[in-house]
Amino acid sequence: MLPTGGFLVGDDAFALKTFLLKPYSGTNLTRVQKIFNYRLSRARRIVENAFGILTSRFRIFQKPIPTDVNTTDKIIRASRALHNWLRLTSPSCYFPKDCVDVEDIDSGTIVERT
Repeated sequence: MLPTGGFLVGDDAFALKTFLLKPYSGTNLTRVQKIFNYRLSRARRIVENAFGILTSRFRIFQKPIPTDVNTTDKIIRASRALHNWLRLTSPSCYFPKDCVDVEDIDSGTIVERT
């Protein structure tokens, strides 16, 4: 269940639903629509990167989780808490600086890491 006022971020592969944000399609988009698409794309990329990091750290996310929704929610929350705790207590071991891309705030460009 989504929180009240919550939305999912998707792309054209998903059917349009009232709780799903999708980009505008077509080539003749207004400036506002292009900005929306850009921001939606960035949001999607951030979510995908976050799940990519969790997947690389916790094997349970490498295949479908065979539990009910409530248990899956607890697993995700526990993994997120453990990830954040490890980042704070053992940053050099758990999360080396060169393992993720970063954004240069001034230029808006992505600095790729290996």
